[in-house]
Amino acid sequence: MGEHVDALADLEGWRAEDFAARVHYRGADDAYSIEYYEPSNCVLYWKVKGDGEVAVPVGRESVPDPLRERVRQDLDDAGVDPDTEARQL
Repeated sequence: MGEHVDALADLEGWRAEDFAARVHYRGADDAYSIEYYEPSNCVLYWKVKGDGEVAVPVGRESVPDPLRERVRQDLDDAGVDPDTEARQL
């Protein structure tokens, strides 16, 4: 694991998985899994369906702004440039 993955894993809800950190958020009607990959310095959003066994990748424009802001704040708290959240793959 890298230092940024470890730092994210120290934040509430985040967990480390090798070279990635993952967190799950549930809103009023939607659930998301957010992943940060340290080797490529990128963030991916997955929308979780039904019982949580199915997830599909989604574009940032479909993710609610408050959730995106929370992810940017978590990245900043972990020492990752928050602009990484908006980086296009």
